Amino acid sequence: MQYELLILLLGNVAGSLGYLLRKKFYPKLFKEVGRSVIFGKGLVLRHPGRIVLGDRVAIDDYSLLDAGGDTEGIVIGEGSIISRNCVIQSKTAPITIGNSADIGCNVILTANDRISIGNNVLIAGNCYIGGGRYRTDRLDIPIMNQGLYTNGPVIIGDDVWLGAGATVLDGVRIGQGCIVGAGAMVTKDLPEYAIATGVPAKVVKYRTDNKIDHY
Repeated sequence: MQYELLILLLGNVAGSLGYLLRKKFYPKLFKEVGRSVIFGKGLVLRHPGRIVLGDRVAIDDYSLLDAGGDTEGIVIGEGSIISRNCVIQSKTAPITIGNSADIGCNVILTANDRISIGNNVLIAGNCYIGGGRYRTDRLDIPIMNQGLYTNGPVIIGDDVWLGAGATVLDGVRIGQGCIVGAGAMVTKDLPEYAIATGVPAKVVKYRTDNKIDHY
């Protein structure tokens, strides 16, 4: 009842008044909230009692945080920014976002297996991370009714930059310091400091080379 009342009364209040009211009352809904957290308007919160927000986290307008699928829920580290219209959905496994991560607009994180994002990670707008795969063995029932499986967790190391519109599929590990080009689809593990582009993404060089282009 408390959740429905707060969302109804405060969810779409604009401007500084809405900011102050949500800052005061929304933390009551969560498992744990640090200091100076910013809640945008129009947020959709599902099972917020399983969500932990560190100090100075900012969640922009109209984002969805859904921790309904797993008791470990969602953890977002200190100083991280969740931009407008993002979807962070812990469907059947937990999601952990490290400190000082910058998640761009319209990014989707959907965890059918664990998603772990490191510290100081840049994820540009319209990226998709995680998900799962429908079983397709049977022809007598619709694909959507055959159930999901995954190839394992998604692990993204510290100091990674994903370009706009990149996709990272389930079961992939991206090493520390990698750069993934805009529109790339990562289907296999990337070693540390790799620069990968294309569909599927392939390593084109390493940041440890003497000279690299800007991506």
